Amino acid sequence: MDDRFKTLEKYNLWGGNDFPTGYKRQDYLDRILSYTGNRLIKVLVGQRRVGKSYLLRQLASHLANSGVNPRNIFFINCELSAFYFLKTNEDLDSLFNLYLKQINPQGRIYLFIDEIQNVEGWERFANSYYTAEYELFISGSNSKMLSGELATLLAGRYVEFAIYPFSYTEFLGITQKENNKVHYLEYMQSSGMPELYHLSQPEVQRNYISALKDTVLLRDIIQRQNIKDAKLLEDIFVYLVNNASNLISIRNITNYFKSSGRKTSYDTIASYISYIEDTFLVHKVEKYQIKGKETIAGNCKYYINDLGFNNYLYQGFGYGIGYKLENLIYLDLLRAGYQIYVGSIKNKEVDFVAIKGERVIYLQSTYLLIDKETIEREYASLEAIEDNYEKIVVSLDDLPLPSKEGIKHVQAWNLSHAIL
Repeated sequence: MDDRFKTLEKYNLWGGNDFPTGYKRQDYLDRILSYTGNRLIKVLVGQRRVGKSYLLRQLASHLANSGVNPRNIFFINCELSAFYFLKTNEDLDSLFNLYLKQINPQGRIYLFIDEIQNVEGWERFANSYYTAEYELFISGSNSKMLSGELATLLAGRYVEFAIYPFSYTEFLGITQKENNKVHYLEYMQSSGMPELYHLSQPEVQRNYISALKDTVLLRDIIQRQNIKDAKLLEDIFVYLVNNASNLISIRNITNYFKSSGRKTSYDTIASYISYIEDTFLVHKVEKYQIKGKETIAGNCKYYINDLGFNNYLYQGFGYGIGYKLENLIYLDLLRAGYQIYVGSIKNKEVDFVAIKGERVIYLQSTYLLIDKETIEREYASLEAIEDNYEKIVVSLDDLPLPSKEGIKHVQAWNLSHAIL
């Protein structure tokens, strides 16, 4: 028997096999499953190790448990060394045809291909199986995987799902803890990376986050983009982590490294940052003129995809609770599907302008509303907005404050309910 088929058997659900599915992420499952039963290619994108593989397994297991014959499910993870022979779309097509010949499945076939971007020309493979007989689920760790040729070949034929580290709600679910300030702060000082919850020792957790960072930088950027200055790339990432939630510009960053004696240029810094963004390690948020309803060129903010990079790797840089809170609020809004901007109104900054369809929310983030002066300062920018969209101040205060001029106060650990 072909050794490739033996490998396939090992990692599929045929013959009573099973595979680990991890913590069930029901919100993602419900959202993705609502798009099944058609030809649309389901594409899961997100940073490495955020749980895309487990979600694909959960989806495959759900189908099998819902009556789909396991023999009609074809599952491979292109990251596994066992599948390193899959170099091109021809290799992938050959393996799939081997499966068809050996298994001879009857009816609709469900293809699950994890980290498909590792296969050169995978877009052509996806395009060739966009038919009524097949339903394709794929994942990848680069935001640009859906640009270029795939966009041309499959325009209107796929639906994308962005996958993020565990939210605070998921943290409560996996740890079985109650929703309160103490546990929110615990989550804030940790990480949302799923694998971390199987590691109990802080040093082991730190090593895991460090290895994850190194893997993303090396495999997803340095090797793919032929980066010449790997040290500069990592230093830029460190800079973005330590300046998350601050208004900065590429010009600022370029000047910072030049003043430190580094030989670099604006274009190099801009390219390296875009590569880091492509791997989902950081997210860029542009400024938005609220009155004119348009984006403003120049300064912007970057938020990190997971606070673990700060908490476990770069703790010595004075990244305070207020900045972490703002970063978590951004991620909550991102998970909820909002377009997010940094607001500007009458020379005042609004931390977030969040837009989803017809809904607009203005949010201000602050550590604590400790006195009248702080309250007036934090509410002032929202009070300057003349329209009637929702306005929210989010803080870590022990007690909720009453509404003020139509502005709601929400404790951070209850934010997800307020923005859904």
